[in-house]
Amino acid sequence: MPKPTKGPRLGSSPAHERLMLSNLACALFENGKITTTETRAKRLQPLAERLISKARRGDLHARRQVLARLDNKAVVAKLFEEIAEQIDKEREGGYTRIVKLGNRRGDNAPIAEISLVLEAVEKKKKAKPAAKKEAAKAEAPKDEAKEESAEPVEEKAEEAKAEETEAAEAPAEETKDDAALESEASTEESASEAEAKTTDAPVEEKAE
Repeated sequence: MPKPTKGPRLGSSPAHERLMLSNLACALFENGKITTTETRAKRLQPLAERLISKARRGDLHARRQVLARLDNKAVVAKLFEEIAEQIDKEREGGYTRIVKLGNRRGDNAPIAEISLVLEAVEKKKKAKPAAKKEAAKAEAPKDEAKEESAEPVEEKAEEAKAEETEAAEAPAEETKDDAALESEASTEESASEAEAKTTDAPVEEKAE
């Protein structure tokens, strides 16, 4: 809904504006489309859509409300009997369409065409529940296959880590064994040297 402005609107008084919009609405319902300035088209659109909504109700009270705004009884009869029936029942709004046509020669005013929308509503295709279930079932085996393929990879990674730790521990043990052997060999050599010295000492005393 456009915000109402204060003071004179559309270059005239409020009473003149109501008569102007009434005449524009009568011309729109009679001809199906009209060409006017963009400002007038935007002011006419909410009024025309409210009148069409009342015409779709079709009761006596709605007809009297429309007659209070439109003076032409023939146009009101056409609105209730023809236009309201031509509009698709599934359409919940947007009964008019505004198309900009550029600027007018002379005063360079922006021109627009406002017309009635009588086309059928295009229904959006909704996915069937069965198709969704099938898609979910198709995705489930893929997830299981991914999990199964991930498990062997993890097992291989753990085995590789164990082998690396064993390989790192083996050289350390070998170095320890080599050090022990070297220490034992050095102790044996020192013991043999000590025994050799003890055996050589008495022989020299006897010679003296």
